Amino acid sequence: MQIPVVNLRHQIESTRAAWQQNLEEMFGRQHFILGEQVRLFEQELAAAFGSNHAVGCGNGTDAISLCLRAANITNPKQEVITTALTAPFSGIGILGSGAVPRFADINPRTLQIDADDAANRITKRTAALMPVHLYGQACDIAKLARIARSEKLTLIQDAAQAHGLQPAGKPLTAYSNYVSYSFYPTKNLGCLGDGGAVCTNSSTIAARLRDRRDGGRRGGQVTYVAGINSRLDEMHACYLRAFLPQLVSWNAERNRIAALYDEGLKDLPGLQLIERTAESVCHLYVVRTRKRDALRRYLAERGVGTGVHYPLPLHLHPTYHDCGLKRGDLPHAERAAREVLSLPLWVGLPTHDVEEVVSRIRSFFAVS
Repeated sequence: MQIPVVNLRHQIESTRAAWQQNLEEMFGRQHFILGEQVRLFEQELAAAFGSNHAVGCGNGTDAISLCLRAANITNPKQEVITTALTAPFSGIGILGSGAVPRFADINPRTLQIDADDAANRITKRTAALMPVHLYGQACDIAKLARIARSEKLTLIQDAAQAHGLQPAGKPLTAYSNYVSYSFYPTKNLGCLGDGGAVCTNSSTIAARLRDRRDGGRRGGQVTYVAGINSRLDEMHACYLRAFLPQLVSWNAERNRIAALYDEGLKDLPGLQLIERTAESVCHLYVVRTRKRDALRRYLAERGVGTGVHYPLPLHLHPTYHDCGLKRGDLPHAERAAREVLSLPLWVGLPTHDVEEVVSRIRSFFAVS
């Protein structure tokens, strides 16, 4: 039996009629860049996520860079504090704006950025905080928002793994005016290629984002500010518009599967479950074990796919060698990176497959 770590077939096939209709309309208009499909998707996304505006762009990395550019955080004298345990593209997005990333440690129970550690790392060069809602769980965004206000810092939320997340029942834009998303295919809301967006409640910020995603232009051939070329494709918007109405039910399915793992793996010696709150959208189901690599090999030999998100904290990547930190400086992130393992989690994953994964994991720890 083969159980992949991710499988998009159900999502694509179940929405076929909707995205085919959108594609037909796109081809009928013959408008392939910043056309009707993107315009409608931006409206629909803003409404679904409880924000006043949504601005599409080429990918989630550019979404971060555009937020920083719109906030005028664009030079190496300005630093942005983010978590060390995240995809490398979180840091690349900061570099792409011209600013410098700095890293904070994590809460070892939730794996989210430690708000107190982040606060302790603020200096006169700090221009922004950029927490990541990792794995679809909410970080302590209310506390981080208070810190940002107190220190007069811009707060940018990396919500690349948190589509539909509402901490304490509030949309993410209730906490800050910059919320960046990725629509990489494996996300809770993904397209069939690269895509991204920024949600905001500010019409001024939305206008800045639209300028900067289109080379600094304002609808003509004159460029007014230093922008980038990062526009969400019409074709991707066709798929995203078909997928978006299903997001609530898809997130509920992810939560149901995560609950099955919780029940099946609880109290298993040698395995640590990650704490999450009820509003989690469960982008990934991640466990921790000191026997991570051995368990991964064991599962692969039995047809169970897994992932590692992420194997090295950002402060130890060669790209960020000058971040001012060395091995041992962020112990919680470093240990988590050695232990985290992502289990199969996708819409349409059969219950019996979840039970099979649980059984295989329990068998491993019974003999290891």
